[in-house]
Amino acid sequence: ALLDALIRTQGVEKGRALFPMLRDLRVAILPPERVVVNSTFTKILRLKEIKSKASEKSARIADAQSAQQWPFQKTIAYREYVQLAGSLKLGFEGATVAELRPLLVQINYLGKRGGFMQLQMPPAECEELPEGFTEITASITGSFPLGILQLVDDCGPKLTFDQASVFSDKRISLGKDRILHHVVLPYRLVSSSRGYTLYERFET
Repeated sequence: ALLDALIRTQGVEKGRALFPMLRDLRVAILPPERVVVNSTFTKILRLKEIKSKASEKSARIADAQSAQQWPFQKTIAYREYVQLAGSLKLGFEGATVAELRPLLVQINYLGKRGGFMQLQMPPAECEELPEGFTEITASITGSFPLGILQLVDDCGPKLTFDQASVFSDKRISLGKDRILHHVVLPYRLVSSSRGYTLYERFET
């Protein structure tokens, strides 16, 4: 999200120059007191793929167009919508407030598009990370606290800008350029049913 904001506001070359700094940031979070995950099936439009012989493809496309199923087709997909009951607090190490402030104000979603969040106050600098934060850029070592185990998809220490770019064909190696590691989020399951799950934060 930070790289996206940097490229949109300051250009590709600035993104390339500052990518190593963003890649190596240490990130910690203090999640909201409660989180509700709503599970549902919803109608979506998905790009239609026509797998047929070249001689038959034009006719297949014409049939799909007449049925209003081209270039997108109507289908059903499973989705999870997360409602945060409170503020999600973020902590960073490895960059100055002056470097991060103009980027953070540009971010209004995390993860896949369709979500919404908004900066509530200007970023500030502190000597130590406040109590309750969980670092999400480091894997669990040794004993770990109670909570919900999650897998984090992270950058490797040698990942390049070209490898991270969706417009490049540079390959990414799992375990080297792309690192998967586990973190424990300080939540406990409170209640759940077919359509929702409610989590509540452990207080340290």
